[in-house]
Amino acid sequence: MIDDNSLTGRLKRYTSTSAAVGGLAARLGAERYLGLAIDPTQHALDLTQTLGGLKGPLMKIAQILATVPDMIPEEYASAFLELQSNAPPMGWPFVKRRMQAELGPTWQTHFKEFGREASAAASLGQVHKAVGLDGRPLACKLQYPEMGAAVEADLMQLKLVLKSFELYSGALDTKNAQTEIAERLWEELDYLHEAKTMKQFSEVLAPYPFIHIPEVMDDLTTPRLLTMTWAEGEKLLNFTDAPQELRNEISTCLFKAWYIPFYHHGLLHGDPHLGNYSWSPEGKLNLLDFGCVRRFTPAFISGVLDLYRALQTEDEALAVHAYETWGFTNLTKELIRILNLWAQFLYGPFLEDCIRPLHESYSGLEGRHIAGEILSELKRQGGVCPPREFVFMDRAAVGLGSVFIRLKTQLNWHRLFEEVIGGAARRRDEVAMADGTPKL
Repeated sequence: MIDDNSLTGRLKRYTSTSAAVGGLAARLGAERYLGLAIDPTQHALDLTQTLGGLKGPLMKIAQILATVPDMIPEEYASAFLELQSNAPPMGWPFVKRRMQAELGPTWQTHFKEFGREASAAASLGQVHKAVGLDGRPLACKLQYPEMGAAVEADLMQLKLVLKSFELYSGALDTKNAQTEIAERLWEELDYLHEAKTMKQFSEVLAPYPFIHIPEVMDDLTTPRLLTMTWAEGEKLLNFTDAPQELRNEISTCLFKAWYIPFYHHGLLHGDPHLGNYSWSPEGKLNLLDFGCVRRFTPAFISGVLDLYRALQTEDEALAVHAYETWGFTNLTKELIRILNLWAQFLYGPFLEDCIRPLHESYSGLEGRHIAGEILSELKRQGGVCPPREFVFMDRAAVGLGSVFIRLKTQLNWHRLFEEVIGGAARRRDEVAMADGTPKL
């Protein structure tokens, strides 16, 4: 039996991560309080190298923080955006132990074939290709050992990381971000939860045949083993020199796959990593890895739609209503002006009714930098604690923007957005009319 949250495991994890995080805090503190200069760019690269060699959530945490505007200094965000796992997959002895712990000593009888070598490795687990008894190719995602202990230990380190950056650079209040990241990480360790989410996305996206989601094999799935049908496909980066028409088609499918569930059902895939989708030989977008999914209330989605319409019509009252829906309070004229600047940045491509590429400002560090400047203005006006929902909304927007720029996509983003939100807006209005709520 593999114990995934033992005291020994937590102590081992504290030991492996505390040197990197403690060193970060010490260096930042030395510069702020002792006047000892550090080279933040080199320090960020050193820290990135350390994190890249560690399996587990701390590396994923760093990737998330890199996409949240004004959460960490620019030099660290730049380095963390390039962070990839350098740790090799675990070997056959681990695979046998994990499979036996999840399916019993006769686990191999559930498969015609089972690949000894991992097909892919990530921060929390690795994937092996197999063949089911019915002959269908399968993907088995095995969670690494001691991941429960790793999450518990790494979330403690997250508090130290964010507090260090707060003291160093006056970052935004990070309490909401800590809570949000913690909840998503614990969910990501529960493969039964991920299986349920995959089924929800399959149902939501069933009317769209250009999107493919693997089928979950319930009898071969446990909290630490997720078995699904194998999705054959090619990495999206292989299409950067494909004909413009094909690149636009891939981007359109990706946009709809992300935002139809969000606007229509309050489901957002919070991990737009290039490894989480591929393009099938049949010309479909394969959506993979549903561990990090954020659920939003109808009221929050209404705020998103209201703000978009407010920008279109220059309706300040409707914009204020949207901000208040999200929990912003004490909205002065100046705070509203700055929030509107932020909104214009985020919604900009959707407000122009023309075919255009996505500007570099909507990707990676550049997008984070522009949004960060706006949020810095908010701090000067008295500070703000962004709603926790914004953590993964920002991550999705920056991540998708990066993909569209890499593919050199040219689309009418306004019409694509209107197509996606049309049904959601109608449904909201119908519900409002049915319960007597006045439509704003």
